[in-house]
Amino acid sequence: MTSNGDTAAGPRTMLWVLRALWVALAPLLAASISGGLEHAAPAGRVTASILWWVVVAAGVVAVVVPSSAALTGVRMVAPLTVPVAALALVGGAGTAVGGAALGVAVVTAAVALSGETAEAFVQASAYGQERRFPLRTPAVILPAAVLVWLVWAAAVVAAGVLLGNGAWALGGALAAVAAALTLPVVRRLHALARRWLVLVPAGVVLHDPVVLGESLMLPTANVASFGLALAGTEALDLTGPAGGHAVEIRAREMVLAQLRAGRSRPAGTAVHVQSYLTAPVRPGRALTALAAHTRRGG
Repeated sequence: MTSNGDTAAGPRTMLWVLRALWVALAPLLAASISGGLEHAAPAGRVTASILWWVVVAAGVVAVVVPSSAALTGVRMVAPLTVPVAALALVGGAGTAVGGAALGVAVVTAAVALSGETAEAFVQASAYGQERRFPLRTPAVILPAAVLVWLVWAAAVVAAGVLLGNGAWALGGALAAVAAALTLPVVRRLHALARRWLVLVPAGVVLHDPVVLGESLMLPTANVASFGLALAGTEALDLTGPAGGHAVEIRAREMVLAQLRAGRSRPAGTAVHVQSYLTAPVRPGRALTALAAHTRRGG
């Protein structure tokens, strides 16, 4: 069975790293934006500064009060700082400040998108004795999710650049477009942040609104075995499908899985399964916790 050391740093450590990076990035990128807009009108510089500090405040709330909802916000905003820092550097920010801001932005985005950070955020919104493990995004959904974010991010960054340079009409129009896109993008991306394998005192639950019509519960006494899935397994694939290593969980007695409704099956599909596949972001951590959970009976 895989050890729990999928990576060297655990979720709590990565959360504190993200907090420290966000605190460091705030003044660095503020100075870089100011330098990049040195020749812009004062009103434009003030507008850009205000917009950035609003983003900083939202980020502070997200990392101080983590949750699955905050995870969606962090995943949307942290990568956005990379093109902002790059544009500020190209626009005339000093090499030292601009380069430092870009470097910290890249690291911040990487940490924000890591599996450990996702686990820390979803676990923070867990109930009682739940232990949540986020799932990898299905391969068929990931390109669409990235494209949706790119369109939104392009509108946000372009609006900020135009407003910062005093192009009020066009900048305002793009800002309106970005605002209109925000809620649909949040809804689409938040669905991906609400997917997890969760250990509860009564057993093991697969919560995945993208794949399942309702959560799949497997009582601890009904867990026969679990481990990394082998090639050629006949287990029902509930990963999406997702790339990477899948975890196979086998039941002693068949359980009923309610698949999500779709165009091909408007009412959904109920199937009896003996075993199923799921795809935790960090399968080693999930398997180690699952082993301890079943040993103590929940």
